[in-house]
Amino acid sequence: MDNIRLLLIMALAYTGFLLWQAWQEDYGTVATSQAQVGAGNGQGSAKAPADQSVPEVPVNAAVDQADSTGSGNDDGGQAAAATGRALVEVITDTLHLMLDTRGGTITEAWLQKYPVSVDQPEVKYHLLSENPADFFIVQSGLLSADAGEAPTHEARFQAEKKSYRLPEGAESLTVDLVWTSPGGVKVTKRYTFTRGSHLVKLEHIVQNDSQAPWQGREYHQLQRGEPREKGNAFMYTYTGGVAWDPEDKYQKYDFEDLAAGELDKDVTGGWIAMIQHYFLGAVIPPKEQPRHFYGKGLANGRYVIGEYSRVQRVEPGESHTFDAGIYLGPKDQETLASIAEGLDLVVDYGWLTILAKPIYHILAWIHKWVGNWGWTIIIFTILIKAVFFKLSETSYRSMAKMRNLTPRIQALKDRYGDDKQRLQAAMMEIYKKEKINPLGGCLPMLIQMPFFIALYWVLMESVELRQAPWILWIKDLSVKDPYYVLPVIMGITMFVQQKLNPAPPDPMQEKLLMALPFVFTVMFAFFPSGLVLYWTVNNILSIAQQWVITRRIEAEAKKL
Repeated sequence: MDNIRLLLIMALAYTGFLLWQAWQEDYGTVATSQAQVGAGNGQGSAKAPADQSVPEVPVNAAVDQADSTGSGNDDGGQAAAATGRALVEVITDTLHLMLDTRGGTITEAWLQKYPVSVDQPEVKYHLLSENPADFFIVQSGLLSADAGEAPTHEARFQAEKKSYRLPEGAESLTVDLVWTSPGGVKVTKRYTFTRGSHLVKLEHIVQNDSQAPWQGREYHQLQRGEPREKGNAFMYTYTGGVAWDPEDKYQKYDFEDLAAGELDKDVTGGWIAMIQHYFLGAVIPPKEQPRHFYGKGLANGRYVIGEYSRVQRVEPGESHTFDAGIYLGPKDQETLASIAEGLDLVVDYGWLTILAKPIYHILAWIHKWVGNWGWTIIIFTILIKAVFFKLSETSYRSMAKMRNLTPRIQALKDRYGDDKQRLQAAMMEIYKKEKINPLGGCLPMLIQMPFFIALYWVLMESVELRQAPWILWIKDLSVKDPYYVLPVIMGITMFVQQKLNPAPPDPMQEKLLMALPFVFTVMFAFFPSGLVLYWTVNNILSIAQQWVITRRIEAEAKKL
């Protein structure tokens, strides 16, 4: 009964959330700022506006008209040719990127170690894309603070080669894009890739060979459109902007917040990111350097989260290097925590993080010994059931005693008929006499509920479960059971649990409870199989414990 109540509470809460989300989509207002569409000159240079804001992105006709049905590792070469752009391909053991010489923008990114699905291992996950259906790019550049020139993300850079590949045995790969102003300021946009890492080092090296000082600032911004695919309606995951700084810690900025300009602050130490289920793109500036974080909405329906540095002065004959890290990869908690403080919080467990974090570490520890996430879930379910054994026992003993009172309760219903008040009074008198608390089964369940929900979020958010096999037909614990075997077994276990529980006094309530196994079987058919596996094992253990306790209570009653 405890699992049934828990599922009911979760279902009601989630239904409320879906209704609220639907209302927001239909009636909510989005304060989208108007884009000031600019066109760069031949060199793509720009002077910083008085408010030092970063220029927005011109509408790219080739991008807007791109074929939304493209798939695989299509590098967009035709679109580039149509606009005179040149794309530079970069391939390492972890990333496959396309760099646009217009601004040095990262326009495409495939994650080499993360296939789209188990059935398509050759098709890699497409994190960054110019495809309008899932538009997501990383832009960067420099802004001049005086009358000088600087390469924004509209500037035309030059590259030595059209393709770069990490050599066999090499630990790093450097790709340089060069821009030079007519006055003699040279800027090298340098990408450095490291073997085995999704963290890319990005530098803007300013060499001032002009006759006057150069002043400017560096900026980075992540631009994306709102995904058209909303994912599984039963499994909500956040897609949007996030930021972390030492003062406000981890903050979410959804697309409406970004359009409204709610992110607008100076920080020292921190990072910005666009996240989605399992993956993210993030900008990590140097920890000790003051930066300004901002967000905005564009007229083309896209959104930006970005940051820029303070103005730097470079004297004639001198140079200065701006640098930052660009992370394009999975939400691997241990890796992210080692890159920047708070970056592992993109694995969002919500208000139950304080419980979910230890649960994740326990699961990870078990997995190191077992080597299979399916068996890890089963072992952890057994452990958590053991921890709450006494609480569950209290709940089951209370329900077993109430089950023994079912004939007497039925007799009271026959005696008092529709007189609800007298029936309730008589029932409470029996409970008092038999020393039974009718709510005795609820408190243990309420104590356990936060732990169950925290585990739910851990299993749903952990990229480690993505495409992780268990046995036989379960080849990916992060997607639904292809043959619906686990949901059916889970529904059967719910039905068996109901038979062990005392029948409710209200016939209508009894009919509703009888329908629940079917309702939840249908709902769980769309849940990731890892979550269904947890609930199924938990139900089986609960049935075993409840059956033993019920038999003991019935045996004790017969002796009286």
